[in-house]
This record gives sequence, structure tokens and C-alpha cells, in this order.
Amino acid sequence: MPTELLPMLVLLVFVIVFLTVVLSVIPIGLWISALAAGVRISIVTLVGMRLRRVVPVKIVAPLIKATKAGLEANVNKLEGHYLAGGNVDRVVNALIAAQRADIPLVFERAAAIDLAGRDVLQAVQMSVNPKVIETPVVAAVAKDGIEVKAKARVTVRANIDRLVGGAGEETVIARVGEGIVTTIGSAEDHKSVLENPDNISHNVLNKGLDAGTAFEILSIDIADVDVGKNIGAQLQTDQAEADKRIAQARAEERRAMAVAKEQEMKAYVQEMRAKVVEAEAEVPKAMAQALREGKLGVMDYYNLNNLLADTKMRNSISKMGELGQQNDDDSNDKELR
Repeated sequence: MPTELLPMLVLLVFVIVFLTVVLSVIPIGLWISALAAGVRISIVTLVGMRLRRVVPVKIVAPLIKATKAGLEANVNKLEGHYLAGGNVDRVVNALIAAQRADIPLVFERAAAIDLAGRDVLQAVQMSVNPKVIETPVVAAVAKDGIEVKAKARVTVRANIDRLVGGAGEETVIARVGEGIVTTIGSAEDHKSVLENPDNISHNVLNKGLDAGTAFEILSIDIADVDVGKNIGAQLQTDQAEADKRIAQARAEERRAMAVAKEQEMKAYVQEMRAKVVEAEAEVPKAMAQALREGKLGVMDYYNLNNLLADTKMRNSISKMGELGQQNDDDSNDKELR
């Protein structure tokens, strides 16, 4: 290679490297695209985005889109929203959709909704095309004790002004379910609920359930109503079973007390019999002592024995009479049978 070509080759390599570095730092192609779309943005601004760790295409592309849609977009606002962690492209799409649908929505409001974690574009679309939320099957009991199961479809529209800080779909479903339970529970019988299910819709809708939520309830339609179990009869059966068990427990308690009382009486009778036997054992001793001391004569002793024998005979005769009377009664009963 000739010596005089070496400086030119080095210069060429230096130029190529310099242009590569410049083009990587300065997005010339993006700047040309912005100028072609009628967006006035300087190269210095694009370089500043690189230095602030902002991807220029994520700012310039939404800016071009907004300009073509006739929106007044500010580069600083878009860049600030990007640095705050927002989705610039989604916000711009939401602003364009709101403009086309004639919905009042400014950039600050859309950016706040996006930073709050809600899909602002979906909210705008829901404002134009309402969404239907289907509740799970809600079971409630009417005053006659019959269970009624109902399922509702709630048509809601997004409320842009209440998207920040407003409750979500779960709150709407919970409130509608509570309203259904209240309406069915206040009905006199389940037949009135089955005959007029629209009463549930009117009562629930008049409660203003969308207060404090991010939605506006347009209508509540009862999709299905079915009859469930006879809860009243089941509760009465359970109560009767509980009363039966309580009565059995009380009867068992009384029986145990009666058995204990009987055992106590048996013990008392045995104690008294022991005392009688002990006293009877002392009678011969007392009589012998009376005979020795002359307080009781021999004839008195014989008369006493005769009296005892007569008493035993009378007792035997009376027992035989009672036994005969019982046999006669049994015979009469057999004849009657």
C-alpha cells in the first residue's frame, strides 16, 4: 500500500466511526420523520432525551400521532409522563378516541388515570360501548322460608371523572348482590318474586349502587330466577331435632336422679333394717333381764307370745285374701278378653 494513502484511510475510518457515534446519539431518521409529519422538534431536544435516559421514539411517535389527529401535544408533558412511569402511547390513543367520541378528556386527567393503574383507553372505549357484568348466582330466602336463586346482568359505563379513586367491578357486583338479597328477603313469599322478577331490578337500581365507583350503572336485568330449598322447613326440622335431644337429655337427667334417689332409699331401708334387727336382738335380753328382776311374769311372757302368733296368723290370712282377690281379678280380665 502506498504511504501517501495511509492518512486518507485513517481519516476515512475516523469519519465512519464518528458518524456511527453521532447517529447512535442523535436520531437523525426520527428527526426527519417528525419534520415530514409537521412536528417541530429540534435535534437538541432529541439529544437531551438520550441524556435523560428517555427513548426518543416513545415520545416522538405518539407526538406525531397526536399531531396528525389534530391534538395539541406538548413534548415536555409527554416526556414527563414517560419519566413518571406512564404509558405515553396509550394516553395519546385514549385522547384521540375521546376526541372522536366527543368525550371531554384533557391530557392531565388521562395521565392521572394511567398513573393510577387503570387502562385509560379501555375506560374511554367503555364510555362509548358499555360493558355487561354478570353476577354470580345469588341465593336469598323469602319470608315464607323458600330459597330463591337469582342471577343478574349489570350494564355499566365507565365514569371518566371517577376513575381515579373509584371502586371497581367487584364493588358493583357485591352491591348488586346485596340489593338482590334484600329485595328477595323482604318479599312475602317466593311466588311474588317469581311472578315479578323486574321488581328486583327496579329496587336495586333505585338504591344508587354506583355511588363512589368508577362506573355508571345503566340497567340491571335479572337473567335467571330459580327456586331453591325449603329453608324454613329445614330450620323447623333442625329445631325439632334439637328440642328432641334436649328433652331426651333432660329425661335422662331425671332418670339418673330417680335412680340415685332409689339407691339412696335402698341404703336408708337397709340401714333401718339393720337397726331393727339390732333392736330385735336386744328384745330377748331385755325380757330375760325383766324376768330375772321380776318385772315380767311367766304368764305375761306366754300372753305376749300368743299375741305375736295371733298377729302372724292374721297377717298370713290377709295375704291369702289379697292373693285370692288378685287371682279373681285376673280371671275376670281373661273372661273379658
